Formats: sequence, C-alpha cells, structure tokens
Amino acid sequence: MQSNIPCRRLAVKPRIKICMGSSCFRRGNRKNLEFIETYLEQHGCTADVELVGSRCEEECRKGPNLQINGQMFHEVNQEKLTELLLEFIEKKSGE
Repeated sequence: MQSNIPCRRLAVKPRIKICMGSSCFRRGNRKNLEFIETYLEQHGCTADVELVGSRCEEECRKGPNLQINGQMFHEVNQEKLTELLLEFIEKKSGE
C-alpha cells in the first residue's frame, strides 16, 4: 500500500544511518530498522533513500540513536521516527 504523499525527488538521496550497536539495538533500533524498511517500501521510497547501519555512535545512554543527513537524533521511538520520516523523506503538503 503506497501513500498519497510521494517521496521527495532530490538531487542527493537522503541518508539514514541507524546505530546497530548492542545497546541501541536492544533499546529499539531493531524494531526501528524494520519500521523504516517497511515505511520506505509502502511509500515507494526504497530506491530514493540510502539506508545504512553503523556499529556504534558512542552515545549509548541516549539511544536508540540514528542520523538523517548527518543530523543525530536520540531516544528514537516509532512515533518520533514517523515524524522524522515525514520531515526528511516525504513531500510536505504545499511544497
């Protein structure tokens, strides 16, 4: 099922770097990774986004952590992740 809101078509792909260190993985990034993959697939964005993992971002106490386009986000849960994906990946209404 695809969204009515398409992915932004940018000259440079948005880059999501998700921490897969043991602390972040246990704190929720395992589920966050699954959520991101499903979200990108459902919204037809898989080819338009670079999704990579990292071993550790050295900010374990603030995890789960991920970066989007080099900007670090901490304590990322699925609600926050949805907001971030809308902001960075999908075209906002009126754009």
